[in-house]
Amino acid sequence: MSWNNLIRQTHRWLSIAFTVAVIVTTVALTLAKPPIWVSFLALPPLFLLLFTGLYLFVLPYITKGRSGRRTN
Repeated sequence: MSWNNLIRQTHRWLSIAFTVAVIVTTVALTLAKPPIWVSFLALPPLFLLLFTGLYLFVLPYITKGRSGRRTN
């Protein structure tokens, strides 16, 4: 598995983890007096999604620049 495919697969699994964390947080906050850490449950997957998403966003521009150099 190449590096780009590993990042892409990680991003997909992180999106599933983030969705589950948001659902759990929403359900927990509707119950009476949840612990404060429940409201921060979705933040770690969100930050990891930010980094992998930025990498995937920039990836086409990086590969386009590399392919342009080879043709010269």
